[in-house]
Amino acid sequence: MHSPDSRPVVVLGSTGSVGTQALDVIGRDPGAFRVVALAAGGGKVDLLARQAAASGAEAVAVADPRAVPSLREALAAHGSRAAVLAGDEGVAEAATWPSTAGTAGGGSGSPVVLNAITGALGLTSTLAALEAGRTLALANKESLIIGGPLVKRLAKPGQLLPVDSEHSALQQCLWAAGPDGYDPDAVKRLVVTASGGPFRGRKRSELADVTPEMAMAHPTWNMGPVITINSATLVNKGLEVIEAHLLFDLGFDRIEVVVHPQSIIHSMVEYVDGSTIAQASPPDMRLPIALALGHPHRVPGATAAVDWTQAHTWTFEPLDNEAFPAVALAREVGTAGGTAPAVYNAANEVCVEAFQEGRLPFLSIVDTVACVVSEHTVTSADTVGEVLAADAWARARAGELTT
Repeated sequence: MHSPDSRPVVVLGSTGSVGTQALDVIGRDPGAFRVVALAAGGGKVDLLARQAAASGAEAVAVADPRAVPSLREALAAHGSRAAVLAGDEGVAEAATWPSTAGTAGGGSGSPVVLNAITGALGLTSTLAALEAGRTLALANKESLIIGGPLVKRLAKPGQLLPVDSEHSALQQCLWAAGPDGYDPDAVKRLVVTASGGPFRGRKRSELADVTPEMAMAHPTWNMGPVITINSATLVNKGLEVIEAHLLFDLGFDRIEVVVHPQSIIHSMVEYVDGSTIAQASPPDMRLPIALALGHPHRVPGATAAVDWTQAHTWTFEPLDNEAFPAVALAREVGTAGGTAPAVYNAANEVCVEAFQEGRLPFLSIVDTVACVVSEHTVTSADTVGEVLAADAWARARAGELTT
């Protein structure tokens, strides 16, 4: 039963890993949250229709207009009367649903949009949600990375909340510095942890024969195919370094990556006095999801806590930049700014697809991304047109190199 004060929630990318976990969090506490709209790509219309019926969503969007007939049929079969929206414009409209909702104010009833769309396609919806004044729970890191200046110009203080476990952890560590925010001068560095992926400890020469099936076998997290392969190449960690720079306004020289295979410490903040504050929890995305949906309140029982009655061994080791050069490349790209991050991200998406289809060796993913980045003439990213033009160029050039 929904409370009159329950927070309206829009879930973009609802049929994916983060989206399904978000609906699990919401379904456990219907008094706190109510789903008003859902959106997905369109490849899983029956699941989307079941989600709409179970959550009572008022609107459902699919990015692929060709999925509309089958979606309407599935919605009817499951007893949902949700309005159907289609195309990128439809997904962006879902991000602002309902148009009569209030704006972001941090209260428990203010609307929140969880953007869990995969890849650069999430930019339009991110901008739409921010322009509408919604609180944005951002799981789609790519939209911030490729549209950094655009997103930061629109986002008001407190309007953008990270959902990536690492950035949620950093946010919590910084909140611990005081209720009024943190003093950047008191922070020495952000320490972003990485599991190391399925190939941790291997040398570059040992990665030549990696197959898509091997890359998909992540030791800690259960994620979608693109982010799982990005975690195997550590491109995902490179993207997270850029994201941390944009979210917390700290230079790349103050953002480090350390390998932590157990994935219990999700990130740390080291202060100038030598103190380090870390956030620890079992690897479960429902915690950062719940934190972003419920902010400024925590959601009781969102996940299990660390069992402190049991013995634990946590290890940390430096990143092997020779075997995994994606993070160093991301630092270069992030420092260059402008359209460079969009090119890095777009080229990688094309290369990951080529790798999945057997057209590109594993090691050539980052090598090809580096090649595309080196050929790009960086321009400003102050308009959507500039970002999308860089994105399109990078995709075309990466396509040529992977054909």
